[in-house]
Amino acid sequence: MKIEYYKEHSTFLKRDMEFKIYGHAGRVFFVLPTQNNHFHEWEYRKMYDQVIDFIDNGECRFVSCEGIDLETWSNDNGGYPFRIDRHEEWIQYIIHELIPSAREKMGLESDTRFLATGASLGASHAANLFFRYPDVFDGCLCLSGAYDLSMYFAGFFNEKIYLNNPMSYLPNMPLDHPYIQKYNACPMIFCVGQGAWEDICIPQLHELEDVLKSKGIHAWVDFWGYDVCHDWPWWRIQIRYFINKILHG
Repeated sequence: MKIEYYKEHSTFLKRDMEFKIYGHAGRVFFVLPTQNNHFHEWEYRKMYDQVIDFIDNGECRFVSCEGIDLETWSNDNGGYPFRIDRHEEWIQYIIHELIPSAREKMGLESDTRFLATGASLGASHAANLFFRYPDVFDGCLCLSGAYDLSMYFAGFFNEKIYLNNPMSYLPNMPLDHPYIQKYNACPMIFCVGQGAWEDICIPQLHELEDVLKSKGIHAWVDFWGYDVCHDWPWWRIQIRYFINKILHG
């Protein structure tokens, strides 16, 4: 497997940011790490090993993004406005700096879209990126995510929290919004187990499923068994299963 490492300065974040590209060809998956973790997390957790044959065959490749959750969602010492402002700067870094840079390095057209994926809070970020930017992302694969992130802000609310919380903006989307047609042209997969440590994610996925259905958004929502917990051994199984479905139908 071809692996490339990069460190580049972000004008949005005013610091250097690291990322890696795994693979040499194929559909591009954009990886968001779990809460408080880093761009190399999926490599250390052996997630790419689960689809190494697809990578080596040139069917898919991955761009892994650095997270800044310690400055935003997990920043108990920061004020709420600062935290959500910083998160939005990270979003703009991804859209306007990281993805264009990754496209250039992979020799892709400037309008090539990536499929956003992640587990736990990485799934929450992946869903938000896809729903906000369907011209940049051509699908999402979300494992054990939460989709109402207002719990991180203890009642504080502003426009940027609204823009980064799918369960705030999706219920308000008009039925004729042009994004709905764009969503439905892409694979959207939301999976959660019903075992240990999924107690927040299960009801939130049910709520998201209801909203999506009410808007005519046709996502694949999959509830796995009561032995399936919120942890890497199951995410490794799920990533193989769902990427195979995305690539091969």
